[in-house]
Amino acid sequence: MSNIPNILIVDDDPRMCDSLKALLSAQGYGLKTSNSVKEARECLDNDTFDLVLLDIVMGEENGFTVMDHIISQRLDTLTIFITGHAATETAIEALRKGAYDFLKKPFEPTELLKTVENGLDHKRLKSEKGVLNGKLAFSEERYRYLVQNSPDIIYTLDEQGQFTFISHAVERLLGFEVEQLAGRHYTTIIYEEDLEKAKWLFNERRTGDRTASGVKLRLKICGDGGQFKHFDVKHLTIELKSSGMYDKPVTEKGKKYLGTHGVARDLSERKLLEDQFQQAQRMEALGTLAGGIAHNFNNVLMGILGHTSLVLMDKDTSHPDFGHLKSIEKYVENAAELTKDLLGFARGGKYEVRPTDLNELIRNENRMFGQTKREIKIKEKYDEKLWTVEVDKGQMRQALLNLYVNAWQAMPDGGDLYTQTENVTLDKDYGKFYEITPGRYVKISVIDTGTGMDDATREKIFEPFFTTQEMGTGTGLGLASVYGIVKNHGGFINVYSEKGEGTTFNIYLPASEKEVIEDKMPSREFAKGEGTILLVDDEEMITDVGEQLLEKLGYRALVAGSGKEAIDVYEKNKADIDMVILDMIMPVMSGGETYDRFKEINPDIKILLSSGYSIDGQAQEILDRGCNGFIQKPFSMKQLSQELRKILDS
Repeated sequence: MSNIPNILIVDDDPRMCDSLKALLSAQGYGLKTSNSVKEARECLDNDTFDLVLLDIVMGEENGFTVMDHIISQRLDTLTIFITGHAATETAIEALRKGAYDFLKKPFEPTELLKTVENGLDHKRLKSEKGVLNGKLAFSEERYRYLVQNSPDIIYTLDEQGQFTFISHAVERLLGFEVEQLAGRHYTTIIYEEDLEKAKWLFNERRTGDRTASGVKLRLKICGDGGQFKHFDVKHLTIELKSSGMYDKPVTEKGKKYLGTHGVARDLSERKLLEDQFQQAQRMEALGTLAGGIAHNFNNVLMGILGHTSLVLMDKDTSHPDFGHLKSIEKYVENAAELTKDLLGFARGGKYEVRPTDLNELIRNENRMFGQTKREIKIKEKYDEKLWTVEVDKGQMRQALLNLYVNAWQAMPDGGDLYTQTENVTLDKDYGKFYEITPGRYVKISVIDTGTGMDDATREKIFEPFFTTQEMGTGTGLGLASVYGIVKNHGGFINVYSEKGEGTTFNIYLPASEKEVIEDKMPSREFAKGEGTILLVDDEEMITDVGEQLLEKLGYRALVAGSGKEAIDVYEKNKADIDMVILDMIMPVMSGGETYDRFKEINPDIKILLSSGYSIDGQAQEILDRGCNGFIQKPFSMKQLSQELRKILDS
């Protein structure tokens, strides 16, 4: 090595060559530039260089061609790659071939100068020790640092398929310790269902100098689970790039196979985000449909329930029709439960949210379910210092019951049902996977020992009307409702299941700092009253039955079939009208617009909002603007009487 080091700059962009030359010239180096692979080879053949700064992508050729020339000519020249296309595989390949270092554009000038200086010092020291033997030397320390800090799993296998090296990323991604895998066969970490595919792939490496890129495989998650330990998954999907390693030809038939090296890149986040985006689009469309169906269905149920209540008012328990009427009332309530499932899936129906102790709620639900399904053994584990959550208790009971029924159906001969609560703190990784805010959450686990599910079933279980039950034995709404309810409360739900190994549902709900509010027992009495009430609804069957219900309760009723008509009626009778029952969904002038017009006329007006849909969305906005209350269709005469008295007496 001469006293003045000679450096060759190779880049197909002349401006980059000029910039690097200007930067390095101040250091007193001998400099020459080249803008093509051909020109670079000519420079190397005609002059001696201590160091080459080498771009990788140069038109149809690449910098590796220049490096191959350096190696084939046994030139005593150090190589540093500089590129804007720095994938991990590229860096590994460059260092494996013998490059000293690797810089990614853009870089700081001081970083380049220091790297060049270190490289030349390295070359000088090795030259002084007389250990150069015609091969390019590369920095083992830098190579090791890059490999061990790569987010990808980097590995080498011997000719038998046993690990001779695997990077530390395997610990973070799969939960395996590096020491566990040393000398073990690669099939140790291959997911069972992909074993044949993996064997074919790695055996293919033996038949020639071939490279496989973009191959997808599933790897096992160790018991510790790596970064996925909270996600209840047993495999990780990776994209594999592998190449065979060969000695020089030993026979005329070809090269001797020495093993395989490759890179495994985690695809779980990308795949999950893609799946969640597609799932979210499907669920949004289905949710809109489900909400519309529920709204219209609830209006019909309101007509049936209202007329049933009117007839029951004139019948005592000895009347021969009394039992039939009570049965009709019960059937309507059952039908209303179905629409609750629809509204739950549509992320609606969250009526009364309050700080809640989930331990108490789950204990009560377990006791009631256990009394009806004695073939199921319920086993409980509670975090006694469980954080408070803000939920609609009715909706959470509905979600739990649907999960319990799903478990019961999966255990036709009986079995164990485990419920567990715990406090968890979720970090930003969960935000990536489930689009939630990191922080404190309460986790509810519902685990059964039933038949389990395959992948195809598991991917569809939250879609409405999907069911594995026989026709007539399941609606396919239960789990869709659970999904909607949990999402509607700002949480998320995941499921793990395998055929024959039971199913685990985990629900995560945001924790609250508020104190638990105890429930008040609702009154069981009719609350009759007096005064004038304006009933506003665009459905004639609702105004017809509603008018009669109000009169039976002692009120004088006025009716309007639209928002515009309601404003006209109110302006003519505002001195007499004590309260308004206002439908939320109406054509032309919506419930929200009608409400605002009422408030302009009389800021102190009392309004009870009514809907066959939900309290969320537009209804919640109206309540936030000062509306006095909300009642969900279908409602009974008793429910209506109590809501009216509550608002009129306030």
